[in-house]
Amino acid sequence: MWEEQLSLAADGWRIVAPHFRGFDAGAADPPASSVDDYAGDVIDLLDRLRIEQAVVGGLSMGGYVAFALFRLAPRYIRGLVLADTRSQADTPEGVEGRMKMLKLLEDSGERGPAAVIDQMMPKMLSTATQAGAPEVAAQVRELALASGPVAVAGAVRALMTRPDSTPLLRTLHCPTLIVVGDEDALTPPPNSEDMHRAIAGSELAVLAGAGHLSNLEQPAAFNAALAAFLTHRL
Repeated sequence: MWEEQLSLAADGWRIVAPHFRGFDAGAADPPASSVDDYAGDVIDLLDRLRIEQAVVGGLSMGGYVAFALFRLAPRYIRGLVLADTRSQADTPEGVEGRMKMLKLLEDSGERGPAAVIDQMMPKMLSTATQAGAPEVAAQVRELALASGPVAVAGAVRALMTRPDSTPLLRTLHCPTLIVVGDEDALTPPPNSEDMHRAIAGSELAVLAGAGHLSNLEQPAAFNAALAAFLTHRL
């Protein structure tokens, strides 16, 4: 999903785009049970690559993992990019929705990821993307179907049990970029505005014509915001 951002390597940045466990042909891996599992895997990867500090970026669930990494091992974090995400834990209504998604996965068997993406797609993409960029919708579907139901179920459980990271916001003193699509229906712009106010010195970029997957829907605008942040703040 970060393929469009790999072009920033031409500006001299080393870019590492890890797979979360179980996703995309990693079905043999044990599923995650928490966002801390994903964060631990990222820490292991950084150690293996001998990377002592990095700008850690994540979109949606990746943002929750970035918060977990900061909570567990802040020394690795030179800067943060929080895209289309929120600091709060799931509400009771949100947990109920996750439980229904797990039931859908269970009832649908091997077709589970397809059933989930059919349900989620209208909420994930902006109206402009849905109407005028069928290739983006096809890419999202392809990404979703590359992972098996066990990996998807693990991710849903990690999402519904993640802690509230709001208390962390005022302790973030590293350069931070917050990005959100102006049509994000899952983590709407007010969530990003709240984080921007709480994180001292943070920057906020609201991308026109993007929904929840802003880096896929508006890659040029996303890359411009990211490149400017890296160049001027790091």
